[in-house]
Amino acid sequence: MEAVKISPKFQVVIPKKLRDALQLSPGQKIQMVVFGNRIEMIPLRQISEMKGFLKGINTTVERESDRL
Repeated sequence: MEAVKISPKFQVVIPKKLRDALQLSPGQKIQMVVFGNRIEMIPLRQISEMKGFLKGINTTVERESDRL
């Protein structure tokens, strides 16, 4: 866990360790969400980066007998 300071302009710097771990880049957009009493920052990714991220997931679904 990293602590940061809010500037007088309400800006924060994301620590290098976290930027590297999440592979963030300058100009990248981040969605900010209020969750309870905290702020969560979610990096927005290009759809092309999502290709294959569900590889190997089990897609079999049990269906009711009256359904096709």
